[in-house]
Amino acid sequence: MTATVETQIINVEERLRQAMLASNVNVLNELLAPEVIFTNHLGKLLGKQDDLAAHESGLIKIHELKPSEQHIQIHGEVAIVSVRMQLSGNYNGSPANGDFRFTRVWAVSSSGTWHIVAAHIGMVA
Repeated sequence: MTATVETQIINVEERLRQAMLASNVNVLNELLAPEVIFTNHLGKLLGKQDDLAAHESGLIKIHELKPSEQHIQIHGEVAIVSVRMQLSGNYNGSPANGDFRFTRVWAVSSSGTWHIVAAHIGMVA
């Protein structure tokens, strides 16, 4: 694994975590590919606009995202990240707390930056 690429992925993962905590839709817009496929913990398929709208409207409000067990695989211009997160927050006004595992596929965009092309979240039992 190239240390430079791994460092880039660690950095964009942290930038994503901070954007999720702040519901910073400008940064989320940069980090999510236009065609991103996101499968949430209920198996529902969402797109970029769904995710941005949920943060912008306050439907999702994340108070804490504590990462652990991060695994990164680099495959050329694609990186696969699996990270376990302890999440606390609200979804549609109801508490949304738990232990989740996020899997994200990062790819190099046409402008040369990393963005997420696919993501999946699952609850850890």
